[in-house]
Amino acid sequence: MDFQAFLITFREVLEALLIVGIITTYLRKINETRWHKWVWLGVFLGFIASCVVALIFQVVFTGYGTMASQIHLKYAILFASAILLTHMILFMAKQFNDVKGKMESKITYLVAAGSIANMVLHSFLVVLREGVETVFFFAAISGGDIQQAIQSWGALLGVITAIVVSYMFFKGTRRIPLGSFFKITGVFLVIIAAGLLVQGIGILQDLKIMGSLYKTAGGEVAEVYNLEWLMPEHPLDEEQYIRDTGNHPVISGQVGIFMKAFMGYSQGPSLEEFIIYWSYYVLVLFLVARVRLKALQNKSSETRSFL
Repeated sequence: MDFQAFLITFREVLEALLIVGIITTYLRKINETRWHKWVWLGVFLGFIASCVVALIFQVVFTGYGTMASQIHLKYAILFASAILLTHMILFMAKQFNDVKGKMESKITYLVAAGSIANMVLHSFLVVLREGVETVFFFAAISGGDIQQAIQSWGALLGVITAIVVSYMFFKGTRRIPLGSFFKITGVFLVIIAAGLLVQGIGILQDLKIMGSLYKTAGGEVAEVYNLEWLMPEHPLDEEQYIRDTGNHPVISGQVGIFMKAFMGYSQGPSLEEFIIYWSYYVLVLFLVARVRLKALQNKSSETRSFL
């Protein structure tokens, strides 16, 4: 969970800081630094609002009736987070190259309108959006215990890394390859999203809400294969394997529990888990390629129109 928390906070905080940095840099460029205090007021209010959302979410989840009710909320969070992560990946693939121009145009309009409220609201919504997404993702990777995710070393390290990278970008030489940063973290986020999706499928099958096309003779959901001998998905499974066979697995269950949390690894997946997991990668690869191709076509069309 620590590595997941690191990736999530790094990505979300970096996006927020880059957008706020673009706003403040552009205001300085057009000699309108008087708006800076209102931008940072919006950032502060957005941070406070995000903390309130996290608190409300934690209280609602922990007080959500019986354990049976919580399990239904848990798989709903897993699916919602997988969708949000996918949307984030596709949105950044489409928008990041032109986000600076769009943001500058919007700030020019707000400055011309002379509205303090709009300036505060804009920066507030930038931070709040990233904050709410972080709350959802933390709930998904921690099984609803947001506090556990927030207190992990990964969350703190992600924030610190994002601050350092954004500072070096705006105060340094601007040679930091942000495109590479987002591509690399995007790949990891796809892996996390696939893991969340397949964990949700597993819960549905455990609750018998979702059946399987591949079943045992007794009508239970069957495993496509079993890799317990290679890498158990939990230390308890490793202990059970050693007791049953007298042999040790090739890879420790400690590694297995990390891989399960990070990428949804299962030592014995069902047919649906196996198909959906790998189909998700194919689908995202296709959508990202389509989005980038469309963006290049639009850019080419705009260039021809200009000429």
